[in-house]
Amino acid sequence: MVTTSFDLQGYTVLRNLGIVRGIIVRSRSIFGTIGAGLQTLAGGNISLLTELCERTRNDSFELMLQHAAALGANAVTGVRYDATEIMSGVTEVLCYGTAVFVQPK
Repeated sequence: MVTTSFDLQGYTVLRNLGIVRGIIVRSRSIFGTIGAGLQTLAGGNISLLTELCERTRNDSFELMLQHAAALGANAVTGVRYDATEIMSGVTEVLCYGTAVFVQPK
């Protein structure tokens, strides 16, 4: 179970296992950059970059879940994303939250 809130309705937190995170650092390929540049000429959604961003966020989310599972968590609360451009064309995406062990009330 994963939530952006800090509690899970209907569940009691038995153990707070700490912060968990998944971090991905990605760069655009030359082909993606050229393709996205061409898409900007037409305007609208830049699907190549949208797909790259979605895949990167999903990968960081999955890494966070693996980190939580390794700690023995069955839920993650307070989930957030953060992104930082490290250098031109290179972006870090971080997904983080609090690993908890919960049981139904």
